Amino acid sequence: MNETVVCVVGNVATRPVYRELSAGPSARFRLAVTSRYWDREKSAWTDGHTNFFTVWANRQLAVNVAASVEVGQPVVVQGRLKVRSEVREGQQNWASADIDAVAIGHDLARGTALFRRAALPEALGGGPARPRRGAAPRPHPRRAPAGAAGGATPGAELGDTVRRGKPGAELGDTTRRRPGRRSGPTAPRTSGGDVT
Repeated sequence: MNETVVCVVGNVATRPVYRELSAGPSARFRLAVTSRYWDREKSAWTDGHTNFFTVWANRQLAVNVAASVEVGQPVVVQGRLKVRSEVREGQQNWASADIDAVAIGHDLARGTALFRRAALPEALGGGPARPRRGAAPRPHPRRAPAGAAGGATPGAELGDTVRRGKPGAELGDTTRRRPGRRSGPTAPRTSGGDVT
């Protein structure tokens, strides 16, 4: 009820550690969050202090983190902040800032990503799937078969519109052309009258 929910943007500092526990899969990694500010004297952006968080993911989120997140990637993490402190023998007080993640994703302001829908074995009565780093994506039940009628593109989901022949057109692009509009180069416009 009185939890501190945070949303942080930073870079993955350590490789995710994946474990199978009795309560289900768990994954953790360290996240470096550096503030930046405009230095008027230098007329340039300058790095400020860096905060480190331990990000914890559980169940299917842990499986997806282990398969998708790598060191150095920019990510956005939303979850519950927990600050722990303890005293270790012969050392000073030790503090740790942990985030129990609810959602983790790549920061698309700093790069691109290709989303693949994860299979949902939990819904079929099984446990979470194990991570498959670098493996081919599992077929999704709503995928159009390759070479299906209607010119479906292999890998496109049903209902997706794919613009062909235009730079930047990707799978999942749902921008549709208006009827009667030409694709490709546009003819030069003239001001009134017929063109001969």
